[in-house]
Amino acid sequence: MKVLVTGHLGYIGSVLTPKLLSRGHEVVGLDSALFEGCYFLPGAADITSLGGDVREFVKDPEAADKLRGIDAVIHLAALSNDPLGDYRPGLTQEINAQGSIDLARLAKEAGITRFAFASSCSNYGASGDDFINETGDLNPVTAYGVSKVEAEVGIGALADETFSPTFLRASTAYGLSPLLRTDLVVNNLTAWACTTGEVHLMSDGSPWRPIVHVEDIAAAYIAIIEADRQDVHKEVFNIGTTNENYQIREIAELVRDVVPGSKIGFSENASPDVRNYRVDCNYLARKLHGFKPQWTCRRGIEQLYDAYRSVGFTFEQFDGPRFKRIAHMKQRIEQGSLNEDLFPMRQLEGV
Repeated sequence: MKVLVTGHLGYIGSVLTPKLLSRGHEVVGLDSALFEGCYFLPGAADITSLGGDVREFVKDPEAADKLRGIDAVIHLAALSNDPLGDYRPGLTQEINAQGSIDLARLAKEAGITRFAFASSCSNYGASGDDFINETGDLNPVTAYGVSKVEAEVGIGALADETFSPTFLRASTAYGLSPLLRTDLVVNNLTAWACTTGEVHLMSDGSPWRPIVHVEDIAAAYIAIIEADRQDVHKEVFNIGTTNENYQIREIAELVRDVVPGSKIGFSENASPDVRNYRVDCNYLARKLHGFKPQWTCRRGIEQLYDAYRSVGFTFEQFDGPRFKRIAHMKQRIEQGSLNEDLFPMRQLEGV
């Protein structure tokens, strides 16, 4: 197939794109390169780009023509976590919700039949300690979660016999990627332990989180776009495995066990986190037999520990803006390479 991956230069996209290419798919990208230069490993695959910011692409009079001939869209591009989402909630709605709906509408107009949308288990928000599946109530408690719910509703309304959207509610991602993020809980706690000897908890460790390795997320997208239409048409899938739900303190204990000499510590302001959800992922396993998750939390921590140690990862690197999305974005705004609406200044100046 010919596949458009939006956000191909991001944490998930830089893992997914090479996997698609290795399976013989033709891949084109769309990415605003907000995190250009934030590489931990050698860069993402070199593919043809159709443009940059989704907000601009959907306003391009030639956008539908640029999309013709594409068989499937994997739409990852978004402000990708709660701190980014909370930076300016209106901007989050504009990019994550309206931009996604507009792109789906264009894709349908261009004759694209498959649209895989990167939603999130954050949609469940504060759902308590019981397992919740895809039919459970949505209770987003952040601007990021709200935007993903809005996008699901708007994109779902476009579904018909010619256009098949699928919604992937991913568990909290972790694991090694060329565009590493250390603002994800497993990556973060492992980095703390490797660089300081302390597994540093910012909450009391009680909330539940489902987690999934970035390579397993990529595998889920591939399984979905390669699946028969009737198996994925307007379906919602929790992405992960049911036995990979952990309380944050359990993740901290695994990190402590993997990183020699480390110990668990708490921030002075550690408190309960209102985000608390425990997710049932069995529907995906029953529906798509081509999806076989390979990773566990412990294996992922071991992978990260080996990678951090091999490059001599320091606390200054970990705690700086390079691998933390909100910090990097704010740094670019302060330096003048982005404006507050996250458009490149050189673009605004016509350079």
